[in-house]
Amino acid sequence: MPMWLKILSDVLIACGAFFALVGVLGILRMPDTFCRMQASTCVSTLGVIGVALGGLLHAIFAMGSASTAVKIAVICLLILITNPVGSHAIAKGAYKAGIRPETPMETDDLGRDNE
Repeated sequence: MPMWLKILSDVLIACGAFFALVGVLGILRMPDTFCRMQASTCVSTLGVIGVALGGLLHAIFAMGSASTAVKIAVICLLILITNPVGSHAIAKGAYKAGIRPETPMETDDLGRDNE
């Protein structure tokens, strides 16, 4: 494996770990449910994608394992597809359960669903 690919792989993994750390701090510091949900979505999207891309480079060039690379790519794709949908569904369920943001909203798009 060329040295620049190893460095790129390590940088991607470190960036993914950094986003995961910042996201966890965001979950602890955010004031309400919806802000925390946004931070947790960033954790799983940006953190996992960074680590997955670094692992993908490592799997292809260092290990030479195409099957591992395909598995990592499929996991990455599934996270990109399902994470925003799941986060939206949880936010909508929280809103319908009566949980409201602490800061006032300019438009209440979820409120029109109850009409």
